[in-house]
Amino acid sequence: MRKIVVPTDFSDNAFNALKYACEIFKYERSEIYIVHAYADEVYQLGNIKERSELNNRKEEVSQRATEALAELVHKIKEYAPNPKHSYISLGAFGSLIDEVNDLVEKENTDIVVMGTRGAANDRGITFGSNTLNVMKYVQCPVLAIPEDYGYHPPKELLFPTNYLLPYKRRELKLLCELTGSFRSTIHVLYIDPMKKLSLRQEDNKDFLQSELSKAELVFETTPEKDKTMAITKYIVHQQIDMLVMVNTRHSHLEDLLMPTTLNKIGLHLKIPFLVLQNIAR
Repeated sequence: MRKIVVPTDFSDNAFNALKYACEIFKYERSEIYIVHAYADEVYQLGNIKERSELNNRKEEVSQRATEALAELVHKIKEYAPNPKHSYISLGAFGSLIDEVNDLVEKENTDIVVMGTRGAANDRGITFGSNTLNVMKYVQCPVLAIPEDYGYHPPKELLFPTNYLLPYKRRELKLLCELTGSFRSTIHVLYIDPMKKLSLRQEDNKDFLQSELSKAELVFETTPEKDKTMAITKYIVHQQIDMLVMVNTRHSHLEDLLMPTTLNKIGLHLKIPFLVLQNIAR
């Protein structure tokens, strides 16, 4: 049973991510948790001076969230009437990061799927603050879906690596099963001026190859020193459908997620972005 968390703010971008989750896991029995965290919504209603007033507003927002979640479940069932999928809707008075992380730990979920931007939809940035924080702090793979991305099977995936990062077997298994369903090709791109791999790197490469046995693997090396530029060029030239990276300190992903780097380079992803974690649960 695949367990999937899909945060929603009831925006078109969030619904697009929910549709993508239903499509990409359509071959698997799945429990899909649709989560709406509304603490910010309550506090943004204005100055709240009395505890009774706060409780009343919480109740009002909670009721609206319950109704909106029920409507959303009905809508997604109409879009993708898959008997393999069941839906659990959850409204919570809390922050999105805390609620998602608590749910991931409680249910031992496999993946979070969400839009790159929410209702605010600031086109001057690649990732909204909620998406960035979920990628960085939630201890679970996160799949971010760009605005208006129309679903098509992920046939070509790009996995940049320096082979120094430790990989988690569970997360590679998720990627292996996903790519196996679509008979995908994973382009493993080594970005480093040093072409000779150390023994540690060779071991990590072998482990990667053994765990991703259901996909066709293509190992490549680029002399491009700028990691962001190397990834951008490869996505365009090889018509990549999904970018896969591992989140850890001093990784390529950390470089990419720095807002100044994104703004400077102009990496505005038009494809889904799967972030694996290397943190033990």
